[in-house]
Amino acid sequence: MWEEILKALSVYFSAMIKFIFGPIGGKAAGLHLITTMVVTVAGMMTMVVAFTYFGDFIRKRILSRFTKPRPDAPATTSKKNFFKRFGLAGVAFLTPIILTPIGGTLLAVGLNQKREKILLYMLISAIGWSVILTFAIYFGYDAVMEWVHRVQPEKILE
Repeated sequence: MWEEILKALSVYFSAMIKFIFGPIGGKAAGLHLITTMVVTVAGMMTMVVAFTYFGDFIRKRILSRFTKPRPDAPATTSKKNFFKRFGLAGVAFLTPIILTPIGGTLLAVGLNQKREKILLYMLISAIGWSVILTFAIYFGYDAVMEWVHRVQPEKILE
C-alpha cells in the first residue's frame, strides 16, 4: 500500500511542475489509469490554487526584481493580441500542453479575472487534458510497442 502511495506522490509532484509528466510518470510507475488521471489533475490544481491566491504577490514582489520593462516588440504584441482574443479560456486550454501550471496560472492572474473563474477554467482544462493525454500515453504506448514487435527490426536489418 505504501508503495502505491509513494508512486502516486511522485506523479503528483511531477504534475505540479509540468502537466505531461503526470501521465508519463503514471505509466512508468505502473499506476492504474484512473489513479494517474486523478493524481495528475490534483497536482496541476494544487499549483493553480497556490498561484491564483499568491500569484499577484509573486508577480509584483519577486518577478519584478528580475525583469526589466521592455518596449513592445512585434512578438510581444502578437502574444498580447492572442490573449486579448482568446482570454482566460485560451490560457486555460494551453496551460497543460504548452505552458506549465505555474506559468499558465500567473498568466491567467495577469488577465485580471476572478479567482473562481480561473479555478473553474483550469479545472475543466486539467480534467479534459488529463483524460486525453493519459489515454494517449497508456494505449498509444502499447500500440506502438505492439507494432514494433510485429515489424521485428532485426529481420529488416538482415
